[in-house]
Amino acid sequence: MISVQEHIRLSDYTTLHLGGMARYFYECTSIDDLRSAILFAREKGLRYHILGGGSNTIFADKGFDGLVMKIGLRGISFVHDGNDILVSTKAGEDWESFVAMSVEKGFAGIECLSGIPGLVGATPIQNVGAYGQEVKDTIESVKVLEKETFEEKIFQNSECKFSYRESRFKQSDAGKYIVTEVVFRLKKNGRPSTHYPEVQKMIERTVPLSSLADGIESLSAVRNIVLSLRKKKSMVIDPNDSNTRSVGSFFLNPIVDKKTLSAIIDHWKVIGDGTTVPTFPFGEKQKISAAWLIERSGFKKGYKKNDVGISENHTLALVNYHGTTTALLLLAEEIQMGVEKVFNIRLQLEANVIS
Repeated sequence: MISVQEHIRLSDYTTLHLGGMARYFYECTSIDDLRSAILFAREKGLRYHILGGGSNTIFADKGFDGLVMKIGLRGISFVHDGNDILVSTKAGEDWESFVAMSVEKGFAGIECLSGIPGLVGATPIQNVGAYGQEVKDTIESVKVLEKETFEEKIFQNSECKFSYRESRFKQSDAGKYIVTEVVFRLKKNGRPSTHYPEVQKMIERTVPLSSLADGIESLSAVRNIVLSLRKKKSMVIDPNDSNTRSVGSFFLNPIVDKKTLSAIIDHWKVIGDGTTVPTFPFGEKQKISAAWLIERSGFKKGYKKNDVGISENHTLALVNYHGTTTALLLLAEEIQMGVEKVFNIRLQLEANVIS
């Protein structure tokens, strides 16, 4: 029998600082811990939830009446492969610390993902991305534990079914596996990614990147730029900035076909202010800025209601100003309905709501 904790306050384990009590709570630091915790839940007839860094999780005010399993697997190892380095990283490693370490060693491939809160194990589930990089671009393989059979499996990148903020672990196999380890293929002494427009503009204004050496020097410069950009938007956790009490981007950018986009553009020409609908190519479809849709539907940065609101620095971030989960979700629904009324498109949540 494992030694579980009881009646643990879940708000202490999420970046939103919301949520009631967990009936049972257990930090799993090994594969055997994961198996034992699941058996504990089965024997007691409990449901269970796998919790990473809590940076994309919203717990209900009433809490969780089952077992919360906190991922605590740790360890990083390296295998050299020519000009590449394969970095095997346990699921419980802190993502931002992992990115910082990679940059400090001159490993390129994830430098634009600096400042993102959470654990490594969560990154392949929703294919975490920012500033022109996604983890799918560097993930070699994902090791998992199948919940039902306790069998360990390894999925190669091509088997993970990655797409925009999606993977097999979030879609076709949602809830089937627990990610236990991720292997990243990074470039030794590599050059940073600089093709994202916002990053490019900041580089042009502040850093002579072309004169900086490959590896640590140039990677550190781009990492610092990304951290600066994120901090301005309150997207780096800071106890002194109340706007960081969020889960980052609350809504996904809608991906639409040409017909839907054409209808939105035509409608905006009739009701709009003459500005262009911001879109980005996404295969044969187009991605529309959710932040733009929200703002053009009448919701501005700093909008507050019932002690929750929209961040003063980032339209996509919903913030807890000492409110409740109920109030936050009502605000999210208000925004969804507002955007749908104006643009006839329903925004989807990026955040994971656990009730």
